Amino acid sequence: MPDGTTSWTISVSSETDADVQAYLAENGMTKDDLSKFVERTVRWKLFDAHIAEARKAFADVPPDELQTWIDEAVIWARSGKADDED
Repeated sequence: MPDGTTSWTISVSSETDADVQAYLAENGMTKDDLSKFVERTVRWKLFDAHIAEARKAFADVPPDELQTWIDEAVIWARSGKADDED
């Protein structure tokens, strides 16, 4: 295993195992690609959870105001000022 990785021991149902193995095979992957698949899936789930939290936190902000904040944040990030704060 490459440096910077951690081994997990997980248990899933036989049905889930069969479904994942079939998915991998249908997409030209092998059982060796399982770790990559799991990592991508977990990262996506975490990203999705963070997006859901952000949506909940800003649910009461009017869309126009939220878009203004986003536009200002993009301008700020592109200005290089974010790099100056490190």
